[in-house]
Amino acid sequence: MSIRKNRKRTNRSGSTFDSFLEQEGIREEVEAVAIKRVLAWQLEQAMQEQRKTKQAMARQLHTSRSQLDRLLDPRNVSVTLDTITRAAKALGKRLIIRVADVKAKRA
Repeated sequence: MSIRKNRKRTNRSGSTFDSFLEQEGIREEVEAVAIKRVLAWQLEQAMQEQRKTKQAMARQLHTSRSQLDRLLDPRNVSVTLDTITRAAKALGKRLIIRVADVKAKRA
């Protein structure tokens, strides 16, 4: 015996999270924060693996500790590619960026 609940049908059938973000006008912002979170995490992981302190890293980048904290802050998306590239290089890494095709929208 199955019990059916009365549910209102919405016109969201088949909608995606990406389309929701686009409708809200925040997709680019959300993507930027997500990318920055990953980059900050990767830089911190490399620093931990190399046992490099924030103070030593800041010295190597010829910057202040507070500037390094902004670089490692996952919410701060105003960091330049040059800064991220220099940080990666200081850790013996390189930054790789690629542009990908947008997936075709489903009908």
